[in-house]
Amino acid sequence: MSTRVYYVPSINIMGKGCLGDIGPYIQELKLRKALVVTDKFLMKCGIAAKVLTILDGAGIPYVIYDDVKPNPTCKNVHDGVDFLIANDCDFLVSIGGGSPQDTAKAIGIIATNGGHITQYEGAHKSANKSLPIVAINTTAGTSSEVTVNYVITDEDRKVKMVMVDKNSLATISVNDPELMVDKPADLTAATGMDALTHAIEALVTPGAYPVTDATALAAVEIIFNYLPRTVKNGHDIEAREQMVYAIFLGGLAFNNAGLGYVHAMAHQLGGVYDLPHGVCNAMLLPYVEEENAKYVPEKFRNIAKAIGCEVAGKSDKECADFVVEAIKALSKEVGIPSKLSELGVNEVDLDLLADNAMIDACAPGNPFIPTKEEVITLFKKIL
Repeated sequence: MSTRVYYVPSINIMGKGCLGDIGPYIQELKLRKALVVTDKFLMKCGIAAKVLTILDGAGIPYVIYDDVKPNPTCKNVHDGVDFLIANDCDFLVSIGGGSPQDTAKAIGIIATNGGHITQYEGAHKSANKSLPIVAINTTAGTSSEVTVNYVITDEDRKVKMVMVDKNSLATISVNDPELMVDKPADLTAATGMDALTHAIEALVTPGAYPVTDATALAAVEIIFNYLPRTVKNGHDIEAREQMVYAIFLGGLAFNNAGLGYVHAMAHQLGGVYDLPHGVCNAMLLPYVEEENAKYVPEKFRNIAKAIGCEVAGKSDKECADFVVEAIKALSKEVGIPSKLSELGVNEVDLDLLADNAMIDACAPGNPFIPTKEEVITLFKKIL
């Protein structure tokens, strides 16, 4: 049996109101000065201020870098590195969803390894561990705060670069649902469907094994039960807290099992059109899994059971069909768009999108490797 290595941050703090308890954990790191990485929206709406109040109360010096874009770019990363060096910071506090989290990881890697961020595209390219990162998540979706993955857009090539790097893992992850209650419904839906994609891709990938299956299945069950509630009422704190557990569980699953062609294709839509990652995943998920089920139908029985299907007496194909239709129904219920053309995607770009999807770092994790024509056909199904 092959050796399995399970990556997870050394300290993971979660639950309603847990933000107020993080000060002593940061103090224990005995670090000098933080670079706070966030975006202007989180600064403006007051969410970042809640974290800064905790840092102030704990006597932790910091400076703020808030120029992160929704799809962070190489420029975002290197501007952040310059700001970190100029202010003599020795660790990072990331506040936000995947965009600030990924930017902080990239800054931390460049700070300890040097070079340009494009050099680190792919798997485990860095030699040295990142600067310490305290990753404070504000969305129930990306799981970037607990994973070894980060994604940066190369604005010159219009490609989302995927980095899988154990050295980028945060030191402390924080998931407090109270930071998420004011998120708009469309963002809640998109990030929640991103989390579902993580869990399902982690279940069907050849890299799955019993430990990752257990956390991924738990995530699927929670998301189907609680995502509609969080979209309907963002202040439903019970549902928000359950979604926190779901993203943590799903994050641990894909962090250690891998992803597949849903992400490989979604990354290209984000790179070329700057579209929301979770929306792209949600739109692609049922159609990619419909194809995957032709190759690994047995993988869908437990997924169907987690969603609530009575699987006794049903074939693997019937279970897979149930899962695909359930994903479509959930996407519709939470308001995910149904067509890429509504988002400005043009058929003329499908050739480029397919080419780049096939060399994406997530592509090898799919249960089967599609041809270019098959990838284009998948895109066309939602065009």
